[in-house]
Amino acid sequence: MGRSRFGMLLLALALGWSASARAEPVRVVATFSILGDLVRQVGGVRVAVTALVGPNGDAHSFVPAPADAQSVAAARLVVVNGLGFEGWIDRLIKASGTKAKVVVAARGVVPIEEEDGGDHGHAHAIDPHAWQNVANAKSYVAAIRDGLAGVDPAGKAAYDANAAAYLAKLDALDAEVRAALAGIPEARRRIVTTHDAFGYFAKAYGLRFLAPQGVSSQSEATARDVAAIVRQVRRDKIPAVFLENVSDPRLMQQIAREGGAKAGGRVFSDALSEPGGPAPTYLEMMRHNAREFAAALAG
Repeated sequence: MGRSRFGMLLLALALGWSASARAEPVRVVATFSILGDLVRQVGGVRVAVTALVGPNGDAHSFVPAPADAQSVAAARLVVVNGLGFEGWIDRLIKASGTKAKVVVAARGVVPIEEEDGGDHGHAHAIDPHAWQNVANAKSYVAAIRDGLAGVDPAGKAAYDANAAAYLAKLDALDAEVRAALAGIPEARRRIVTTHDAFGYFAKAYGLRFLAPQGVSSQSEATARDVAAIVRQVRRDKIPAVFLENVSDPRLMQQIAREGGAKAGGRVFSDALSEPGGPAPTYLEMMRHNAREFAAALAG
């Protein structure tokens, strides 16, 4: 091979290596599967996302492992929900020694507080499940977009375009959820779920949710809590009890059986389903839940 051709080959290899280096995706850690999906929608091909709490996982009771600290240490961006949802995240970030920027996705959300500890004696708390209102998910997307652009300025145009396209999908989703629930009679707009994960959904879409547990699935429902729920189900003729993917179904089955309510399908509160399941993305999760509620409550 001649020197000129050899030199051109070396130059091509160098350029290829340089392009490959530039194309290495931005490593992002999201605390749970729903956030992970939102990051993927905004980041597209420019990001590699690790969700610490995966599909059907319960972030309330999650215990980080050494591999999670390693993932956080290697990240350039860490996306958390905030509002007290991940009680373990500050300790994990500190233990990892990461230099990553931290974005609080719910930073623009007006939080809902559980009034006087709720109907069943739980401690006064801020409800962290803000993504259950699609309008809040739009705020999450804006925070994620800005966070990605902050650590990867070269990708700002891509993040802006991806976010704009996804925000349009969220607008359509919000209208779809409202349409799905519009036909439910006012007297039947009451539901029992395992823990208080649907406060933002209730406020946005005109349903009422009761739960034997508080805003955290770690709180234990006492016999008194369960008895109070059963009495209310009977008294108010609450039509449906729903199982959540992150919770033990036995409690809801007991309430449905003793209260005479219909056991609705499984709904998704704090986590997406597995790939191929009924709720593998945020969009599909919200559609699935709205369909399940509408089917059980329509009468």
